[in-house]
Amino acid sequence: MAHRELTPATELVKKNRSHFPNESEEYRRARNALLVEEIELRRHLERVAELRRQLPPGGQVTTDYRFEGENGPVTLASLFGDKDTLLVYSYMFGPQRERPCPSCTSFMSTWETKLPDLEQRVAVAMVARSPIEKLRAAKRARGWTRLKVYSDAEGQYTRDYVSAEDADMPGFSVFTRKDGVIRHFWSGEMGGGMADPGQDPRGAPDLDPLWTMLDFTPEGRGTNWYPKLEYGR
Repeated sequence: MAHRELTPATELVKKNRSHFPNESEEYRRARNALLVEEIELRRHLERVAELRRQLPPGGQVTTDYRFEGENGPVTLASLFGDKDTLLVYSYMFGPQRERPCPSCTSFMSTWETKLPDLEQRVAVAMVARSPIEKLRAAKRARGWTRLKVYSDAEGQYTRDYVSAEDADMPGFSVFTRKDGVIRHFWSGEMGGGMADPGQDPRGAPDLDPLWTMLDFTPEGRGTNWYPKLEYGR
């Protein structure tokens, strides 16, 4: 794919006419310097997305993965429905947990409202290791009506695509189907050992807008809090 020559970010910033009441010259210089980096970040995100799309075909899915859905047994192939791409989010709700992970729950709440938009293009499934009864009860407790939850009770899918040790950890994978052949396309691979010093382990870009919104604030994400399942009224 041919790439156009891009105007340097430092030149684009010269077109910026933004000014706000009572700002100092020092603020404006620093803000324009930041704007250069924001433009470069936008471009880098585009480059990464393009590289992801150019990945060669991933491994063919030859195992007949089976899950328990809210309406009975299903297969990985059936989760595609009429779509060619399937997004599978594996959330932290293993049999050892009484309640689901608060952070996973926060993230999934975002998908609940966006599901109609997503499902115009792709199929989406939420998978966890706990029995379907617990997943269904937790879904009702959150008031979710759109998200489709599935139990990987046997754990084969989880061991192959999330954690070989069957650890209680999140995972996000994308599968494609073409001419009846299902292939793995991409999975998040940034583990805790890849975190930078003082940083919460996470992938990039962030899938949950919660963290992106907090990145716009002077305090940032903070280091001593996480989303909760309930908040006092």
